[in-house]
Amino acid sequence: MDLSARLKELRRKHEALAVQVEAAQRSPSTPDTEISSLKKQKLMLKDEIERLATT
Repeated sequence: MDLSARLKELRRKHEALAVQVEAAQRSPSTPDTEISSLKKQKLMLKDEIERLATT
């Protein structure tokens, strides 16, 4: 997989996680630990996107 395709895939996953986080935050039955986990995953993807984009 070339770099641009990898970045595109990571951005797609990041956006999907953003939607999941927003939905989880609106749902009072979602545990805080689950929201925290989703946010961590989103942050890790963001970090990887930035790392790949600057190389």
